[in-house]
Amino acid sequence: MTVDTAPAPAGAAAPARRDRTLPAGSVITTFLVLFLVVAAFSVEGFASTRNAGFLLLDVVVIALIALPLTLIVVTGEIDLSVASTVGLCSAVMGQLWVAGLPLEAIVPLVLVLGGVLGAVNGFLVTRLGLPSLAVTIGTLALYRGLAFVVLGDQAVADFPRAWTTWAISSIGSTGIPTVVVPLLVLVVLTGVVLHATPVGRALYAMGNSEDAARFSGIDVARTKLWLFVVTGVVSALGGVYWTLRYGSARADNATGLELQVIAAILLGGVSIFGGSGGLLGVIAGALLLGSVRNALQLVNVPSDVLNIVTGVLLITAVVAPQVAARVKGRRRRRPAS
Repeated sequence: MTVDTAPAPAGAAAPARRDRTLPAGSVITTFLVLFLVVAAFSVEGFASTRNAGFLLLDVVVIALIALPLTLIVVTGEIDLSVASTVGLCSAVMGQLWVAGLPLEAIVPLVLVLGGVLGAVNGFLVTRLGLPSLAVTIGTLALYRGLAFVVLGDQAVADFPRAWTTWAISSIGSTGIPTVVVPLLVLVVLTGVVLHATPVGRALYAMGNSEDAARFSGIDVARTKLWLFVVTGVVSALGGVYWTLRYGSARADNATGLELQVIAAILLGGVSIFGGSGGLLGVIAGALLLGSVRNALQLVNVPSDVLNIVTGVLLITAVVAPQVAARVKGRRRRRPAS
């Protein structure tokens, strides 16, 4: 039996190369697992139940705000005001508590405030056509300034013990914070919306080509407006959690948190230019960022160095995909042997 090994006719297309590149979410998840294993054996106390609980408490607010912000980044936009929204909502929460309102009334009011703050961003971006980067840099400063107008440099710290205790409570003896449960519910809901509904497909379409999405019948402006509103509401919820966890309402709460959230999103493989990325990678990115910072804290690394590490990871998350894309493009252009 013979096998025909004759060369393909001239002009015939060369067989397509198989893309063996791992998805960014898989890569960051692999890095997360490897780091956890190495840190567990090399950093004293890292693998303890108590430390795992503290680590998850730190990651919860990052992952929470990253959920709606991921949807915004997928569409090609950005919101840098999320941490300032957390701070302003925390300040308002403290002021309303001092005024004598119960937390049962304060929390809904703060969430409404978050929605209004998000709507301001959305209106400026979608109705006035301003770039989201410029708009949210402005509101980052505006909202933080308003927080100091509301509360000044004082702290409100006499919240009910039942609320503050719940915010840091664990599930039995597992060490897993109770707040992880509602967070996981939100992660699942966001994942379903992004990956298994027409809404999610519309978000990716807008990130790839806003004009094409508009021609296909997607109301781009309205969709983006509501994404900013939801991000504001979730950031306000983060402000409530932050205040109760630390038992203190302050105008400077969560300062710099936006960098950690964005770093988690980009580390998770979501393109800063929009149109690609997945939620699993974002959660892995948040866990990796939190784990790295936690391990460094355990070996007494100064807080300034922690900020440097966050900055390096953020730059890496932006640069690495671009380098990988160029290398991949060169391989595709290389003629087959």
